[in-house]
Amino acid sequence: MKAIVCEKFGLPSSLKHKEVAPLRPIQDEVLSGTAACSVNFPDPLMIQGLYQLQPTLPGISGSDIAGIVKEVGKNVIAHKVGDAVFGFVLNGGFAEKVIVESNALFPKSKNINFSVAGSFLVANSTSFHALKNRAKLQKGENLIVLGSSVSVGLAAVTLRELLDAKVIAAASKDEKLALCKQHGADLTINYSKENLIKRVKVMIEGKGADVIFDLVGGPYSKHALRATAWKGKLLVVSFAAGTIPKISLNLTLLKGCQIVGVFWGNFTLHFLKKNYKNTIKLLHWFSKVALKPHIHHEYPLKETSKALEERMQRKVKGKIVMYNS
Repeated sequence: MKAIVCEKFGLPSSLKHKEVAPLRPIQDEVLSGTAACSVNFPDPLMIQGLYQLQPTLPGISGSDIAGIVKEVGKNVIAHKVGDAVFGFVLNGGFAEKVIVESNALFPKSKNINFSVAGSFLVANSTSFHALKNRAKLQKGENLIVLGSSVSVGLAAVTLRELLDAKVIAAASKDEKLALCKQHGADLTINYSKENLIKRVKVMIEGKGADVIFDLVGGPYSKHALRATAWKGKLLVVSFAAGTIPKISLNLTLLKGCQIVGVFWGNFTLHFLKKNYKNTIKLLHWFSKVALKPHIHHEYPLKETSKALEERMQRKVKGKIVMYNS
């Protein structure tokens, strides 16, 4: 079987498309073919050794997968050979086949293709955990999504309607904001042209935002914190700008606000039942096509390096998907 292997930390161009040892599932594991595996924010960071979780080398990245079950472990009863499934793995997705824990796999509906199914879980689970568990977003509250055109941002924009909140999408380009409007954003801010703090006050009638979902980091986080309402929350989700911000804590005192960290991967390890409950809710919406990832581009597996480079350049709107024909 072929896979995209990281032999040493470096840029995407250092990855190898090569033959690797075959996989066999044991106990509660499932061997799934990888018809599709989408790129997530951590993937280009992990191959460079820049992510908070360090992979073992040589290693294979990729977490969001969809495909056909090839073999099951002896304890598996929920899935059988030939089932169309999608799910989440910590790593190993950028390959022709992948080992997945049985309880991390879900049946794929016939009306949803593999690319969409393989783009769903990580982005939507991260956003739902952030808004529901960390921010405790309430009906009618104002939500600003900073970096709203990437997959997790678009998921937050779409979830706002299901959670009954008002959303302002903020991004650096007008074409990105147009996509956000298509996905349900009520208002938009181009923070490369407009003053974020002033625009928020105008849009929310002199008040700040109840919740700001920050995917960008860098110099924008300080502005975002200043744009919060009294007792508002700044959700720290990722640092797409490339730098981790340094923020004066007196801002939290003046605003009576909170800075809240969001790390869905760790949450899944510590709160299995709560994560499962979240997932069931998301799958219900997914089956109704109320949540549908936006596919930016699809590449064959052998071009994973190209896909990761495109992701690093911040040109992607929604998801890039790797496929096996």
